[in-house]
Amino acid sequence: MTLREEKEKVTSRAWDSLYKRLEEDGLLEQSHNTTRQWTILTPVVWKWAASVAVLLICAVSVYVMYNTNSLKADTLVLNNEKGKPTLVTTFEDGSTVYLSEQTLLEYPNHFAEDKREVFLKGDAFFEVSGNPKRPFIIETKTAIIKVIGTRFNVKSKDEASFSLSVRSGVVEVTSKKNGESTHVRAGETVMLQSDKLQTMQTRDFDQFNRYLKYIHFKDQTLSNVIRIINETTDSVQLKVAPELGDRLLTVTFSNDSPYTMAELISMALNLRLSQQQNIIYITQPK
Repeated sequence: MTLREEKEKVTSRAWDSLYKRLEEDGLLEQSHNTTRQWTILTPVVWKWAASVAVLLICAVSVYVMYNTNSLKADTLVLNNEKGKPTLVTTFEDGSTVYLSEQTLLEYPNHFAEDKREVFLKGDAFFEVSGNPKRPFIIETKTAIIKVIGTRFNVKSKDEASFSLSVRSGVVEVTSKKNGESTHVRAGETVMLQSDKLQTMQTRDFDQFNRYLKYIHFKDQTLSNVIRIINETTDSVQLKVAPELGDRLLTVTFSNDSPYTMAELISMALNLRLSQQQNIIYITQPK
């Protein structure tokens, strides 16, 4: 059951409890005709029932809010606003997500033992760490995405524009409207057109790199930041001393060269920068 379905189930259960209470208190009577069944309040107790109903609705509202908050207590929400840089987040399993502007992501503080489930509205690039025993599941408005470990881009800002492009690995996509399912492989793109999943060869490979041009890291480990920077270039590689890998960093880059990014990191964390041929080293100051 998805996170959204759990919340809807809590609300439905609360209203069922209200209806049952009214019925037990004799505030409802059944009226039948040939086409449908109506439930109405008896005229004699209408005034009294209305007052009781208001109190019960208030109680149910508290119940709904309490249970919804309980569900959300372990749920984290990232909302990247319009005009903002790509927001990078690393999950507890080591998977990384790059959120485009105007994108919302909901995910648990701790994944379940049998699955890793998140909810996405907007555009994002995912790098999912492999774990066959705990599939990674992404719920969008129109589709369910299931992977074991792969890299892919999702566009889901609205119900009419869902698409998914795979950079490496295999992704299973299932339409929420009709249950149609397909597997998308590296170099392929699937789109939802006229309520049908259409698979084709990927044409826009630059979509994977757009996330890295204007990017914001918030409380990310230095090792993760360096890994992502190294994916943007083949000419120069950054290396960080092992003992520095867990240092946390908050920084924004905008079309910066690898050397400039290394300089900014060194200044922010008061570290030493050196270069030998095409390798830039970040180490402790002497």
